[in-house]
Amino acid sequence: MIGRLRGEVAEIGEEDVLIDVAGVGYVVRCGARTLGRLPAVGDEAVLHIESQWSDQLGLRLYGFLVRDERRTFVALQEIQGVGPKAALGVLDVLSPGELAAAAQRGDKAAVARANGVGPKLALRIVTELKDKPIAGEAVAAFQAAAAPHAQPTAAGNAVAALLGLGIAEPVARRVVDHAAARLGEAAPEPALIKAALQELGR
Repeated sequence: MIGRLRGEVAEIGEEDVLIDVAGVGYVVRCGARTLGRLPAVGDEAVLHIESQWSDQLGLRLYGFLVRDERRTFVALQEIQGVGPKAALGVLDVLSPGELAAAAQRGDKAAVARANGVGPKLALRIVTELKDKPIAGEAVAAFQAAAAPHAQPTAAGNAVAALLGLGIAEPVARRVVDHAAARLGEAAPEPALIKAALQELGR
């Protein structure tokens, strides 16, 4: 099974992308949000892949820029009535963290904004995901380690965002600290994240 692809973006379609890996082209189906965030044609991309096989369609590859999105895609399809298309639709309107928050609130209206998801299915999704750690163990562990009554800081939120991108916690803390030192303690979260990613070359 294919778990990750690194290669050149050869073509970007309405529902998929062609990734050239050492001369072999892989057709990877993606949601609109992922397709919109892909590098330009000719640039290198890294996609986390979920491979699925069916007798009718054969092997299909689904790609995500963030590991948490792939985990959430799998978790969604464990729910009765949710197939790949609906799962991608949910991830087009909600990030894994936003979906987890919506599930905790029981906010079926947020989930029902996804294409192919009606009110009944939205309710089932938020009900079944309420107690599932779909937003990633690293982020959850980081947030659990924070003081229970402490106000979230821009730097802390920036570190959590980098953890959600699969960056190791020591590295995330280091680059955010460097960014905060350059921009000042009052720097907003988006500026810290941008500066940290620039230092990492992303």
